[in-house]
Amino acid sequence: MTLAFTPVTTPPGAIAYRHIASPVGTLMLAASDAGLWAIEFEVNRHPVARGPAWHAVGDARHPVLDATQAQLAAYFEGRLRAFELPLTPSGTPFQLKVWQALCAIPYGQTCSYGDLADRLDNPKAVRAVGAANGRNPIPIVVPCHRVIGANGSLIGFGGGLPIKRVLLDLEGGNAPLFA
Repeated sequence: MTLAFTPVTTPPGAIAYRHIASPVGTLMLAASDAGLWAIEFEVNRHPVARGPAWHAVGDARHPVLDATQAQLAAYFEGRLRAFELPLTPSGTPFQLKVWQALCAIPYGQTCSYGDLADRLDNPKAVRAVGAANGRNPIPIVVPCHRVIGANGSLIGFGGGLPIKRVLLDLEGGNAPLFA
């Protein structure tokens, strides 16, 4: 997955957003000129904080939103396996490390929270990895849905387990464990 991952602590300029239809319901996309800031499901456990920098774009053209919408459409049609977008997630240094590690999980594969903690050279941080995974502001593109329980069960997902199942099924059904 080739992603320009530029972590920031505050939105870089004005945040444009739009709502798009998808097979998992309406998604809200938010971006600045620097990159994609957020993707939110209709029901989202941890919505991204909004502020005065946000303004509606609607159907107006915005290059990052246009690219995100096109790539998501291709992903849901089964024609795209790797996103190529500039990303500007906001989070703690630990969260940013976890989100970067999520980008290394290949399409159609899964790993456990423990596997992810091991990859971060912090095997005792399983709960912290799970918390950071749950706060991922750019789901689907930063594939937090590919993280499952150690026993292979579907656990934890900000958009809900039914959406997680749809995403994993789209990527190949019974996704093999990526260790």
